[in-house]
Amino acid sequence: MTDKVGEKDYVDADADIDRKHNILALSYAEVQERLGEGSDQDVVLVPLGSTEKHGAHIPLGTDSYVTMEVVERAAKAADVLYSPLVPFGYSPHHMGRHLEGAGTITLRAETYRRLMSDVARSLIYHGFRKIVFVSHHGSNTKPIDEVMRQLRYDTGAFIAYYKTPTERDASVVQDLFDNPPEETPGWHSSELETSALMATADGLVHMERAVQDRAHAPAYMTDKFSKIDGTATVKFQGSENIWVPMEHHEYSDTATIGNPFRSTKEKGLQMLDRMSAHLADFVTEVRQFKVEITNSDYPSRA
Repeated sequence: MTDKVGEKDYVDADADIDRKHNILALSYAEVQERLGEGSDQDVVLVPLGSTEKHGAHIPLGTDSYVTMEVVERAAKAADVLYSPLVPFGYSPHHMGRHLEGAGTITLRAETYRRLMSDVARSLIYHGFRKIVFVSHHGSNTKPIDEVMRQLRYDTGAFIAYYKTPTERDASVVQDLFDNPPEETPGWHSSELETSALMATADGLVHMERAVQDRAHAPAYMTDKFSKIDGTATVKFQGSENIWVPMEHHEYSDTATIGNPFRSTKEKGLQMLDRMSAHLADFVTEVRQFKVEITNSDYPSRA
């Protein structure tokens, strides 16, 4: 992947190969031909990224870089098409205090859901029956249940959301971590994300700016509360059943949760191999699903 954000993702990822997978590199006639090959070509991946504050050593587009690398690899392995990356996600907690989260761009939940719906309905209208959204940004999952259900109920399409293996769902890559659990290896700007960026856009990683840090309960809470990672919950009396809308800077002083100093490019390549293979295997199974579209009309052209 090039260090110019979007150059490979948006334009020329498939420019020099015969079997293209990026729909931006295809004409409408070529997409029609691909759909005409059979029902196993009615799957499309939709990458959802983010532009948000990470640790000072890796870029705002970290989640977008990882998402696209996994999607491109998986699409090629499973031989399915993918849409352009949506570079903005649901990141209100990364806005920070005024001017603090500089460069962060967030969509409101309703905007994000409308975007997902419009993209999916457009693709369904033209013949895709199975839509798989893919994202590395954990908070992109927070607003999605309503829109995914509505898409299924309205159209009959298969709708899924693939969250790349990380954070508390990192079993696919768990054995690759050197960080012990208390160093939260799959969390924000820690071992996984830093290694993955070293593997995809090494020129954008500045380890001289990196720090090791931990999550903590917000300062306004009493000492009866604690926090171990970036989930939206806090621990109280040994239980973690309390959901509180917190700002990222309230529980992470540096936007880093964990230890990035165990990161390596080689480890990042292994992680990306595992993630993309897992997604490709999932897509291979989805291709076999029997799905009937009940309504493919685009709801509004106004």
